[in-house]
Amino acid sequence: MRSYNPDLTPPWKRSAPVPEVPADPDLVVEEVSTGFCGAVIRCEAGTVTLEDRFGKHRVFPMEPRGFLLEGRPVTLVRPSRPAPSRPTRTASGSIAVPGARARVARAGRIYVEGRHDAELVERVWGDDLRIEGVVVEYLEGVDDLPAIVDAFSPAPDARLGVLVDHLVPGSKESRIAAQVSSPDVLVVGHPYIDVWQAVKPAALGIPAWPTVPRGQDWKTGVCRALGWPDHTGAAWQHILSRVTSYKDLEPELLGRVEELIDFVTAP
Repeated sequence: MRSYNPDLTPPWKRSAPVPEVPADPDLVVEEVSTGFCGAVIRCEAGTVTLEDRFGKHRVFPMEPRGFLLEGRPVTLVRPSRPAPSRPTRTASGSIAVPGARARVARAGRIYVEGRHDAELVERVWGDDLRIEGVVVEYLEGVDDLPAIVDAFSPAPDARLGVLVDHLVPGSKESRIAAQVSSPDVLVVGHPYIDVWQAVKPAALGIPAWPTVPRGQDWKTGVCRALGWPDHTGAAWQHILSRVTSYKDLEPELLGRVEELIDFVTAP
């Protein structure tokens, strides 16, 4: 008796086998039918969740030949070992270092204008700053900046970085910042009236930050426009609670804080 192959597809029409690749966290692939490209953040029940560079999530079935890895088709399969229970990245996006001990504080410092600014920097960059040994202190007002710089006595091994609110040409803040002149001091700022605005509206579920009439307290005006109680402290705690990573912040703040950290920690 003759034996017959149940697959009657001609050999030249059969798809060549493709490698099976474990869907490990942070593996970057492209879904073939949509072109969606992102890193693996979750794999469960025959599906994989990808996150693109804008923080958008999409869930796809792990079908054969369903993804491209470095331009080549692959079949994603469940990882052979469970994903690490600890986060692989810090809130700032840096690679996490599990078990790392805080470094002895450097002589250099980063000053930020206002307690809310300091709390926001700690929430997103706290892990990085402890590893680098950088202490963040807050200014109660930018008017004190020249005197604080003089008292700090910055030097090459004790650099001072300063983050100022509303640092735009022609503002009071820009005039005060111009009084500080030292190669060991870096003063940068974001364009926002208050650091609240550095939090993306989407993180709070609002379409945009409201416009507050000139002459009115900005924070109080925001609370009233959004229907929040006139308690700016409680409002800030609500805002801060919605910030989980750098993805919830505007790039105008992200770049300035990263710049200060690089400046203070430079050899």
